[in-house]
Amino acid sequence: MCDCRGELFGIAPYIFLPQWWHDLTSDCGVNSLCRLEPLRWFSHRKKPSEMKKAPYKSPRYFPALSLLGAFLVTTFSQSAFAVDTLPAFKALDVFELEWASDPQISPDGRQVAYRRMGFDIMKDKRRGNLWLVGTDSKTHRKLTAFEGNESSPQWSPDGQRIAYVRKAGKEGAELYVHWLASGRSARITRVEGSPSHLRWSPSGTHIAFAMTAKSAPPVLVKRPSAPEGAKWADKPRVTDRLYHERDGSGYVDPGFSHVYVVPAEGGTPRQVSEGDFHHRKPEWRSDGRALTVTGNRSENWQYDFRNSEVYTIDLASGDIEPMTTASGPDDSPLPSPDGQWVAWLGFTDKRQAYQVTRLKIAEPDGSNARALLVNLDRSVDAIQWAADAAGIYYQYDDRGRTKIGYVTIDDRSEIVADNLGGTSIGRPYGGGSFSVSAKGDIAYTYTRPEFPADVAIATPNGPRQITHLNSDIIDHRALGETRELWWQSQVDGRDIQGWITLPPHFDPTKKYPLLVENHGGPISNYGERFSPEMQLYAAAGYVVFFPNARGSTGYGEEFGNLLYHNYPGEDYNDVMDGVDAVMAQGFVDPEQLYVTGGSAGGIMTAWIIGKSDRFRAAAVIKPVMNWYSKTLNADNWFYYFETRIPGTPWTHPNDYLRFSPISLVGNVTTPTLVMVGLDDLRTPPSQAKQLYHALKYRKVPTVLVELPGASHFIARRPSQLIDKIDNILAWFERFQDNEPMSEESSAP
Repeated sequence: MCDCRGELFGIAPYIFLPQWWHDLTSDCGVNSLCRLEPLRWFSHRKKPSEMKKAPYKSPRYFPALSLLGAFLVTTFSQSAFAVDTLPAFKALDVFELEWASDPQISPDGRQVAYRRMGFDIMKDKRRGNLWLVGTDSKTHRKLTAFEGNESSPQWSPDGQRIAYVRKAGKEGAELYVHWLASGRSARITRVEGSPSHLRWSPSGTHIAFAMTAKSAPPVLVKRPSAPEGAKWADKPRVTDRLYHERDGSGYVDPGFSHVYVVPAEGGTPRQVSEGDFHHRKPEWRSDGRALTVTGNRSENWQYDFRNSEVYTIDLASGDIEPMTTASGPDDSPLPSPDGQWVAWLGFTDKRQAYQVTRLKIAEPDGSNARALLVNLDRSVDAIQWAADAAGIYYQYDDRGRTKIGYVTIDDRSEIVADNLGGTSIGRPYGGGSFSVSAKGDIAYTYTRPEFPADVAIATPNGPRQITHLNSDIIDHRALGETRELWWQSQVDGRDIQGWITLPPHFDPTKKYPLLVENHGGPISNYGERFSPEMQLYAAAGYVVFFPNARGSTGYGEEFGNLLYHNYPGEDYNDVMDGVDAVMAQGFVDPEQLYVTGGSAGGIMTAWIIGKSDRFRAAAVIKPVMNWYSKTLNADNWFYYFETRIPGTPWTHPNDYLRFSPISLVGNVTTPTLVMVGLDDLRTPPSQAKQLYHALKYRKVPTVLVELPGASHFIARRPSQLIDKIDNILAWFERFQDNEPMSEESSAP
């Protein structure tokens, strides 16, 4: 959504909206001894005001723990000097980072196929290949010999094959199948589009997938033929669609996403959906005779973009019947293994800034529909049925951490895993994924602030980490410690959460400069996840503060919806109250405060310097400065009407100006760096230039940094991630005292 999750700047995470709309919208760092935290310690951690003391129970294994404790004390005492001299994390280390994504556990629970992600320093891009790791950690190997891009692994029902997508150069993406016994792969499709959401039939004989089929573009008039040898300009591009461009991709060719079925041994894919509508996320019914999909088959689908339904496609007749009819998004349908239920995600749309996504189930014909997790005030995502159909696994964000839960069909729930994520390489956003074996083993992407996503297996005693992808680099770097912080809003007394990352080799007797990093979204969240950006800021000597102001997800619908017709609003106060809470810790120099943020974080940063002169310097990254011009110019231009801001720009121009940071630019005295990608369609470069030109005219110290080829995901390429961080730090350094002050030197 943001740099990390697509950064749906200003867009609520409506995971159930059509994909085209989505595209708009503890380890000490020394060794592995501290990496695994028992789940019982963290699953139910509360903010300080809610914590109660539990009676101490002496464990039967106390002597063993005593010996282990003595060993740890001795070990760390002996290695203390080495730890103190470890180098800090540095910019080029970014290229060495690896992380796991999309872990798919085999039906028997013995192996996990996952996508191993990293950076190619020579090609300056992200890469991903499929790997196979045993759940006992004894085996770990690359799945194929292919060096191109591989993704979307899916096990066959018998566990003998893995379907996946491979993309090589100009050949495009194709569907492949890998046979475990022979170790060989074969291409089973030749298609023009990119297959997605692969799903095996219950019998293992077919594979369903979604893919966009192109349509002919509109033409107003036929151009006359050019004389032989003449070199005329390209023909005009005519557009008649509401949504016609996507940040990161540019112009969207006309077409519709459809569902296809292909024999698992290869053949011609058969299109099973029809009409000028989008159909996505196919899932097989248990008898293999039908598919459930999500889509919007309304004739007014372009303008009814918040709505989607669950449909059933009969594979014999081709009939497409709706299973849901409610106003609002119904998405991610998933039939139960016994054929008795269909689960899905959605809500009745009230056109708010934010609404909690609910888990619902019904019989296959749509009857007896009801919601589960009725007492969970959090958005539910990524559902998966248990093999016995007795319940459903799901994930959700809660106070800066992503968790996996399990709920029975009679609505009894429990937490089964914590600290999911680590796949957002940049800033500490949520994300991550999991899968469940036939016997209930859970493989998931596990992270802590000290390392990106590794593959872990959930156990009753906490995660059992089965990969350590970054031990070769992270274990040899001194990382900044990340601490949780709560404070009360001075506006309404609400509890607000945030985190600080301390400089490596932190000395509490010194005073450090403070760098505030505001997250994007704004309907999103930061949390206890690894972030190279935070670590690099900390390595430069800053205490880094990243708050979850009101509007952040993971705190309930009412908290997230506080930005409805009020953005920016009191989220500004939450951030500033948080700055005061950090300063109260006693190790921040009050004369050295700096602030930055991207997308919605760029809005907040521009808003802050328009209301306060407390900061020595600011870096405003890919902001919206003018809602009027942004709303009618960006790729997601039509989304904001009536949700963030009342009405439309032509019916409520004063409101659009009132919430625009450009209205405060006359107050700004803070030296400000402005940064934007030149290919950004979400917050176009013209938005950043409005701030730069205004400050330049007013003779406020300012500089404009433009990244060629960068979209709204400004740090997609690792060199751009480094450029972003280095330019921010260089700007702040211009206005910073050189050394952290001691307590004595800071005394009056």
